[in-house]
Amino acid sequence: MLRSAATRFVRPQFNKSRLFSTSPLLRDTDDAKAEAIAQRAERTMKRFWKHAWVKEDQDGCTVMLDKRNLRTPNGRHVVKFPPKQRALAYLTAAEWEAQTESLKSHSLPLTSIIARGLDVLDPAYAEDPKVREEVIAKLMTYFDTDATCYHEDYPEILTTLQDAHWKPLIAWVSETYNVKINTTTGIFAVKQPVETRDKIRAIVEQMDALELAALEKAVMSSKSFLIGFAVVKGGLTVEQGAQAAHVEMNAQIDRWGEVEDSEFSFDFDYVKVKEYFMINEYELTNNNNIKQVTMLKENLLDKH
Repeated sequence: MLRSAATRFVRPQFNKSRLFSTSPLLRDTDDAKAEAIAQRAERTMKRFWKHAWVKEDQDGCTVMLDKRNLRTPNGRHVVKFPPKQRALAYLTAAEWEAQTESLKSHSLPLTSIIARGLDVLDPAYAEDPKVREEVIAKLMTYFDTDATCYHEDYPEILTTLQDAHWKPLIAWVSETYNVKINTTTGIFAVKQPVETRDKIRAIVEQMDALELAALEKAVMSSKSFLIGFAVVKGGLTVEQGAQAAHVEMNAQIDRWGEVEDSEFSFDFDYVKVKEYFMINEYELTNNNNIKQVTMLKENLLDKH
């Protein structure tokens, strides 16, 4: 997902703002040397920065790698967030700070979602604006055939798990957005009301680039539109979303024992970052999230 996970996110743009670190290595780094280091990192996939940090100003929060702005793969976007998404900036910086000597794209899940949103799904800056519409259309096909709307009447363990995880999910979507979600039992096809589909699609179309990228990842990982939608909109925690996505697999495990390489496996590593994906201002006012930001900031400061 990341094209050369390191330097395609970075361009050597230096500024005079104070770094958390005051080590001689950073003070003595010049533009030519920094460019050489960045080019070498692209070839070797090695960590080339000493510290990741966040530069705060009145316009927002910019993620920095030493003296360089973190940029998305196409180089058009500096990874900068508005004040209300301050938490997201610190989480992104923490993700880069945690990288080991050898870089791997799968170890930057939050950055991957951000890059997908800014480079591909932002209608104002995407190279191909049609991709956003194609993504939305694809997501709606998951809504049309959502597995959580197909219930079974046996075995008991499966129906119990469906009642515990799928029925509350459907009730939350129905009540929160004032829509009717049809369900069925067995293999009989079910079709959602046109009014429901239109309303849900309108909500998706109004999402900003980052929220849509998070939704895409959550839906593709869970193989369920309703589960992914509820995770992104706050109706389910990530753990609850994982349990809802695992209903059929967990029923098999209960009956037959551990299932290896199950087709129902939930790509949890990527979606787990949504637990910290502070998209809405409401979420940022949550005391636990503010505490999380404070802890991350103090941790980054301690390292500098």
